[in-house]
Amino acid sequence: MEKEVQKIKEFIYSFYSKYSYNGIIIGISGGIDSAVCAKLCVDSVGKESVFGLLLPERDSDKQTISDSKLVCDHLNIKYKIINLKPILKSMKVYKLQPPSFFIPRKIQEKYVKKRWENESPDTFISDLKDEGNKSFLEGLAYYRVKHRVRLNLLYFEAEKKGYCVAGTTNKTEEKSGFYVKYGDDSSDIEPLIHLYKTEVIEMANFLNIPDKIINKSPSPDLIPGITDEFAMGISYKDLDRILIKKEKNISLNDEDPKKVQRVDKILQNNIKRKIKNISLKRTGQ
Repeated sequence: MEKEVQKIKEFIYSFYSKYSYNGIIIGISGGIDSAVCAKLCVDSVGKESVFGLLLPERDSDKQTISDSKLVCDHLNIKYKIINLKPILKSMKVYKLQPPSFFIPRKIQEKYVKKRWENESPDTFISDLKDEGNKSFLEGLAYYRVKHRVRLNLLYFEAEKKGYCVAGTTNKTEEKSGFYVKYGDDSSDIEPLIHLYKTEVIEMANFLNIPDKIINKSPSPDLIPGITDEFAMGISYKDLDRILIKKEKNISLNDEDPKKVQRVDKILQNNIKRKIKNISLKRTGQ
């Protein structure tokens, strides 16, 4: 693990130096990926050159800000909080979902989970394929726009400072399509894109990331109650193990056939997520 950490730090510093950035900005979500990425950036270019941006909104869990502050304080980096609610409200995003100010969080989560399960026979696959009824498609637009607004703010703050934007997407997310196109998949540098989620967790322990951050259930924190594993219909442990075996051409005979089928289905349907900037080129040019 020490060699891998050193390799990533050298990669970050080399990129940072080559293009003469003044610093690195990163969206701190209170989750493990952004915490590990921020720690690697701090160890590469120094805490004075790393800036955290905390971007909560109406549907964010109450623990999001406190966990994000915990990470920033742990790394001793400066940060700024920008609440997305006014921006999303001005875009009429919240009109797609009813307000829930006076409804306890647990009830919100229970309602959203039930709705998620009832929207489609396989909600995550429908998400990957951009398929569904009007209500479902509005739900996709509802959560995806939040990531894209966050990206705009990250670049807005970065460019004012002459900083680069560090992304936090890991290999599991990239392979499974568990990201928002032109949202959390966009950045100047991706230090974790070659690491599976379980490897990021292992690295977090090595880097002494706070236990609270390591042990919390990974979540995009865009819709109440929806965690990564609930959305994908498989645990990261199972998903990574099968993905790694596929990558290394290791037999899957000892795996649960249903879990292998789940992974295959995800991989077969995430192609649309990867399509970008398709154009018609003139011949001879």
